Amino acid sequence: MSVHPSGAQHEIRFGDQRAVVVEVGAALREYTWAGREVVQGFDIGSMCDGGHGSPLIPWPNRLADGRYSWEGQQHQVALTEPDRHNAIHGLLRWRSWQPAHRWQSRVVMSTRIHPMPGYPFTLDVEVDYELSAGGLSVTTRATNHGDRAAPYAQGHHPYLSPGAGAVLDECVLQLEAGTQVQTDPVRLLPTGVVPVAGTPYDFAKPRSLRGLAVDVAFGELARDDAGRAWVRLTGPDGVTASLWAEESFGYLQVFSGDGLAPARARRGMAAEPMTAPPNALATGVGVTRLEPGASVQTVFGMGLE
Repeated sequence: MSVHPSGAQHEIRFGDQRAVVVEVGAALREYTWAGREVVQGFDIGSMCDGGHGSPLIPWPNRLADGRYSWEGQQHQVALTEPDRHNAIHGLLRWRSWQPAHRWQSRVVMSTRIHPMPGYPFTLDVEVDYELSAGGLSVTTRATNHGDRAAPYAQGHHPYLSPGAGAVLDECVLQLEAGTQVQTDPVRLLPTGVVPVAGTPYDFAKPRSLRGLAVDVAFGELARDDAGRAWVRLTGPDGVTASLWAEESFGYLQVFSGDGLAPARARRGMAAEPMTAPPNALATGVGVTRLEPGASVQTVFGMGLE
């Protein structure tokens, strides 16, 4: 009996919303509202590509040379982006996750990081996907069950959809931020932080994406009265797919998917809430010191407007 490349499929529903979370990586493979895509997902017969819908734990984005120092010890993790000599998006994208709890409109996926070369710490991780009248909320919890403090950062990698069959060149993007992380063009590692105002990546007011490739981490995010930062992608159908992130997410990476396979490129806009910027384990910026027995939680959400 064949097994789907992304493993077991866990469907949740609320009204006319439907989402599918998968075993491999606990990725969000589908999310639609009244038949309209909220996220660009991936086919049930395919492996997850480009990080679509994946939790990024215990670090998001890139780690130069896969190396970092923690409490005076040097650590080396596997280079999962070998062409650029980086480790990317943590350790859990290809792990099997199990449903710890499941309801009609909610599923909680769980896994454990056991000590390993490069990351000798023990973390229990849960990602809680819940549909409600306000859309999809995603709550991630990590608990240190080891006997030593662990470095921890976290992100998630959904792609907002422009609508079935549409491309980003037909879309408008809005995201208000004060800064952007500059990167080198070869390894895409950070070289500095600069103001975003007046640059080609200033989306404080909604702007067309026609002809513009984007792969930028934004900081100093503007927030509403509830402390939420927002990304909004409006498709040619006039519908806006939106993502919000609460205050523990200090960064939002936006990626137009230009480097993906031709059939997938510019068909969705990655909007990645991150608790830390690129190369965080090496620099320490935004990294949480997770003490033995301690837990940390983050929340973001998505929907249509």
